[in-house]
Amino acid sequence: MNAYHQTRDNTDTPEQMLSMLLDGAVEVLDISPDLYETAVGRYEEVGNWLAENGSPGWEIHPQGSFLLGTVVRPHTETGEYDIDLVCRLPLHRDSTTKEELKQRVGDQLVAYRRWKQRRGHTDGPDSLEARRRCWTLGYLGFHLDVLPSIPDEDHQPTGILLTDKKLHKWQHGNPLGYADWFRERSELSRALLEKRLAAGVQQVPQHHIRSTLQRLVQILKWHCMFFFGDDTDNRPPSILLTTLAGRAYRGEDDLFTAVRNVLAAIPHFTKKIDGQWVVPNPAHKGENFADKWNEYPERRQAFRAWYDEISAIMDNLALTESKGLDVVYAQLIKSFDPEPVKHSFARYGARMKAPTGQRMGATGLLSETATGPRRKPTTYYGQHSGTRG
Repeated sequence: MNAYHQTRDNTDTPEQMLSMLLDGAVEVLDISPDLYETAVGRYEEVGNWLAENGSPGWEIHPQGSFLLGTVVRPHTETGEYDIDLVCRLPLHRDSTTKEELKQRVGDQLVAYRRWKQRRGHTDGPDSLEARRRCWTLGYLGFHLDVLPSIPDEDHQPTGILLTDKKLHKWQHGNPLGYADWFRERSELSRALLEKRLAAGVQQVPQHHIRSTLQRLVQILKWHCMFFFGDDTDNRPPSILLTTLAGRAYRGEDDLFTAVRNVLAAIPHFTKKIDGQWVVPNPAHKGENFADKWNEYPERRQAFRAWYDEISAIMDNLALTESKGLDVVYAQLIKSFDPEPVKHSFARYGARMKAPTGQRMGATGLLSETATGPRRKPTTYYGQHSGTRG
């Protein structure tokens, strides 16, 4: 049943109520439209600058949760959003080293920051830091992680090779191919979306709305961050959760139902092959998102503990859904970060008091769910024109 339509007596079913409460809570952790537009403006400027001042053929585009539309505010004191960017240089693997590649991109980012400072621009990065795999540009409320890369000639057209100073070999990736796969999984319910839009649902910018799969992934990531806290070593990586959710999703439209069904199916997508745990990258079969489980068995155990916990929470919610808001609230606030839960319950209460014709959808945007990532990635192509004076 659709989570955004009410029953004939104008009351929500228990499943609809739980879907709206979960959606409303995780929406608080999503990046705000204003900050999203600011971040896009910053990385577009960085991309244009690198394309114009680097060698011909430099490209930059987002990857990860920002590209997929599954951003969740980090569970840290600063609460800064982490936005990953790929900077791809048109070089052959034999023509450079990982160290040279990273330094080459870093030199251009240093030059970019100085260019901003010389002109007195107040919107430039506050900091620039070298990290293990990337360069990090710090801004108010978010930071941009720029990952140097080159084309992976064995996985054209979108495969890339990444640097990592702790490893001897090039690391494989395919973020654009992965985004295409995730978009296809999100669009399993496209027919339902089109029917709703045809019924007169107000149109809003695509990057302001979410598909059921996107919200589902955000819920898993939200609870995972809350469950592990500062234990970042054992916390499952976002890409692992996203991949398992994407594989297990079957086009359910109701969010609560989708979460429960995906959790029930996840064990079928974590397999051992020749004694090794494997969760393959759907866009690059040679990449294993569960590789750390084989190297550090305690991380597999930690994943299982988290999985058992969130599965039990959803099962308990299903049992308490007919017992009223107070019981549901008590269950959610002890299982998730309290602030978003309180916000969602307050808004749900206001929604239920409003006249039926004025009630808002669960996203608070007078909209239904969306399909796929926020926007098609912007890629920059530039010719070398010398450093701007």
